[in-house]
Formats: sequence, structure tokens, C-alpha cells
Amino acid sequence: MWQLTWLILLSSLGDLGNPEPGVMAAKPKLWYFPGRGRMESIRWLLAAAGVEFEEEFLETREQYEKLQKDGRLLFGQVPLVEIDGMMLTQTRAILSYLAAKYNLYGKDLKETVRINMYADGTQDLMGMIMMAAFKPPEEKEENIALIVTKAKTRYFPVFEKILKDHGEDFLVGNKFSWADVQLLEAILMVEELNASVLSDFPLLKAFKTRISNIPTIKKFLQPGSQRKPPADSHYVDVVRHVLQF
Repeated sequence: MWQLTWLILLSSLGDLGNPEPGVMAAKPKLWYFPGRGRMESIRWLLAAAGVEFEEEFLETREQYEKLQKDGRLLFGQVPLVEIDGMMLTQTRAILSYLAAKYNLYGKDLKETVRINMYADGTQDLMGMIMMAAFKPPEEKEENIALIVTKAKTRYFPVFEKILKDHGEDFLVGNKFSWADVQLLEAILMVEELNASVLSDFPLLKAFKTRISNIPTIKKFLQPGSQRKPPADSHYVDVVRHVLQF
């Protein structure tokens, strides 16, 4: 089973939007605050596809205003990603483009819509964790407890059942996809809040181990990668300063 899995994985990652021979593709460039936020899933997806990228961190109001003045922020918001001669905004649109570009979006519309459903579910869960960092100190503990409860009662049971019913190594088809990348990201984020959160989910525990050992993912999980740490007070202060809220 593992041998077949790796053959399928290597097949899916073997032609990830490579340029024509002799043509050097520019690295995607990411503009965002110096932390996770809504850019982190984009970093994860690029890393999973084995794509190197550059980052410019927004730490001053002036940087943000310059992007607006230059007309790069379609709706006045980041993340902003420069790729393939385009300036892309809106997280969901960026992720969809990358998933399609790097062959992580299923083989047909039915697989694609399932990937979208699973990715949206994990985004909902991760969104709650992102916002927790901005809660007043007196509300944080209660908010974190609520997030862990929702993960254990609403989100993780769904994915445990999907893995059980599907009977494959990956969430959709028998091929590594955006859905797998984002579920692992969500699992690790919740484990940072509660290390034992997967104790009642044996298939998710096995999934976590399996996906974490995919070479591109394993590399991204190593110290020194472009993966960002959980939001701290400095990150919160920078975001509040840049966005003035």
C-alpha cells in the first residue's frame, strides 16, 4: 500500500507547473505581516508543491499604503501574491489557483468540489484560531477551550468518518491534494492548543503521521523553514499598527 501511495504521490508532484526547458520561472512573491494569518495556508500549499517563494513582510503603515497607492490590493486587503505575471488577492482565490496550477485539485469537478468542501471546513476552524490571538486576555482561555471543543465535536469527527468511509491514504480519490495539506495544517494548529486533541481519532492520528512524512511537507515542518510560529503579542501589535484597528 505504501509503495503504491508513493508512486501515486510522485506522479502527482512530478510535473508541478514546470516552465519550458531553459526558461527560469520567477519565484512567487508573498506580501503579508510577519506571521501566519491568512497567508499561512498559502505558504503551506506552495511548500507542499515543492515551490520556493519569496516574502516581503509588512511591518509599517507606509508599506501597506504604498501597495494600495500602487493599485496592487484589489479590495485594499492582503494576502497579496505575485505569480505568473499576476497580482493575486483574496485568500480563497489564491489557494484555488495554486491547487489547480500544481495538480492538487482532483481529477474532475466532483473531486474538486469535495476538496473545496473539506478545505472550507478546515478554514473555518483555523479562522477561529487566528482570531483568538486578537481577543482580550480575559477572554482567551475560554475562547481556546471553545475552539478545542468544536474541533473535537464538529470538525475532527467529520474527517475521521471521511477517512473511514473512503478507506484510502488521502481524503479525495487516492491522490495527495490541497484538502490533505490544509487538514494537516489545521490538526497541527489545534494540537498547539491541546496536545491530546487527537486521542479519540485514530485515523486522523495515522493521517497526520502519513502526510507529515511526505518529503515536501516534512521539509516545511523542519526548523528554519518559512513556516511561521503561532501568533504572539508582537504579531498582533504589528497587524493592529499596519491596519490601524
